[in-house]
Amino acid sequence: MNDHPVLEVVRLCDRAISAGNYDALMKHYAADASLVVKPGMTVTGRVAIRRAFEAIANYFQHQLVVEQGRMEVIEGAGTALVIMETVLRYRDGQEQSVESTRRATYVFRLESDNQWRCTVDNSYGTLLLDPVLSEQG
Repeated sequence: MNDHPVLEVVRLCDRAISAGNYDALMKHYAADASLVVKPGMTVTGRVAIRRAFEAIANYFQHQLVVEQGRMEVIEGAGTALVIMETVLRYRDGQEQSVESTRRATYVFRLESDNQWRCTVDNSYGTLLLDPVLSEQG
């Protein structure tokens, strides 16, 4: 893992998602950002992204914990591609603990205020190419 400053933004976002602090979370998204909610469903803009995160929290009964595994950053032309393991912990319908790891991809842009903001949030990563997932979307 490298020490690129965007990784701290990722950590802050994951903490905000886990805590349900969507005001703090939205500060790290560009106004024109897009979020892959699930395969086949993408939303754009902070208002839509916030609503999606609120719906996701409701789906997981506000018990979703998001953490980081291995993370790599490739920066160029004022953008940063983050390739990482996103670890999701939650309780299933039978109240059993579940842990799921995704190989996520995120794109961040260095804004005029010198802050890194997420422009593409894709926690599914290349799984979007999986025909089974895209048919379920």
